[in-house]
Amino acid sequence: MENNSLKYDVNIDEANQAKKDMADSLATDNKRVLNKIGAFSSLYDIKFEEYKNPVLVLKTEEPGSKQLIAAQYDKLENVSYDMINHLINDCIVMGAKPLTVQDAIICGKMDKVAINKIVKAVSDACKAQGCVLTGGETSEQPGVLEAGTYILTSSIVGIVDKDRIIDGSKIEIGDVVISVESSGVHTNGYTLVRQIMKQSPKILEEKVGDKTFIEAILEPHRCYYKTIKDLFPENIITGLAHITGGGIKENLNRILPENVNAKIDASKYQILDIFKLIKKYGNVEDKEMLRTFNLGVGLTIVAKRENAEKIMNHIKEQGVNCYEIGEIVPGNKQVEVVEEFKW
Repeated sequence: MENNSLKYDVNIDEANQAKKDMADSLATDNKRVLNKIGAFSSLYDIKFEEYKNPVLVLKTEEPGSKQLIAAQYDKLENVSYDMINHLINDCIVMGAKPLTVQDAIICGKMDKVAINKIVKAVSDACKAQGCVLTGGETSEQPGVLEAGTYILTSSIVGIVDKDRIIDGSKIEIGDVVISVESSGVHTNGYTLVRQIMKQSPKILEEKVGDKTFIEAILEPHRCYYKTIKDLFPENIITGLAHITGGGIKENLNRILPENVNAKIDASKYQILDIFKLIKKYGNVEDKEMLRTFNLGVGLTIVAKRENAEKIMNHIKEQGVNCYEIGEIVPGNKQVEVVEEFKW
């Protein structure tokens, strides 16, 4: 007799085994985490006696189309670091301490090796910044996604004392804008990067220092928490902007008060070599480069001029390059870019 029963495309046993294998990655000695993997939700103790008026800082993030290149070159762990580091940066620019992360992995077919590689990298990225991955969701969706395709996303909870929030409201005319160097392309502009790779495949033969082009564009997004966290108690930062999609003009403006502009000197940019290659092979105009990429400026710090040297010395002591890139002038909440880039 012919068997007309339907075949179920989701392998529940494989999913259950993958979740069991995650236990080591999710193990933590953080006493605020009150339960372990397997519970329907995560429990986190929020008693913070050291904060007078604690404010939670919430954010959700995903690593964009960089995921496609990472999957193609078997570097899913890199893009996992990208996602978490980007997420933490968006949290800490409010002056916050990152606490806990939840992630979601959506795939076309459950591959427990790949899934656990992602979860371990996400967990390690969290631990590296002093926060904890408390759980999340792994979902196999055949028919929605192709096998080998992954969509990653994550959410964070941070904390900051209400009177120590950094939101740009204290920015004043005469303040200095400081650039803190990126590690590369970070997580924005990969749609254009993929187009250039397709149209000008010779770019794949290029080297960026001692790295191949692929290694350079898959360099994980730099996390700035450890670099700047010891400056928070000093109360000497008036504004922080994470430079992501839209570039400096569409990110730094988000923290400016209504009566000021940020005047940025393009000639002071210390442009990273990876962006010079992208511009060359893609024949990309300066205006588009500025809007699409960070060009080496991954984070901007706004501070009083008298505090700028102290801030820059501290950052350099952490092994990260930084330099003055502009100033705050009268205006209407815009970022002015003057002078020309030195390619």
